[in-house]
Amino acid sequence: MNFNWITNKENTKELQKSLLDLEYTLRTKITRYLLQRLENECDGDFSSFHFDVDMIAKRITISEKTPEFFRLKLLPDFEQEIGYDCC
Repeated sequence: MNFNWITNKENTKELQKSLLDLEYTLRTKITRYLLQRLENECDGDFSSFHFDVDMIAKRITISEKTPEFFRLKLLPDFEQEIGYDCC
């Protein structure tokens, strides 16, 4: 699982720590979500999943880098379950 951070803040140690803490929270939440929907298709390997975390809009989306089959399967409820007010 990979995260692309979108922010307009200067990259400082404080920002890095904040993003690391947020990543830990998101990784746990997203892993549960993916296991509920894709456990059989992925065998627990989510390394091909990419997410864009927009710290400005406070939103997370499934990146175009995620394989299309999975992206399309998750799009119907991802934003409702994970996407808004994440940051």
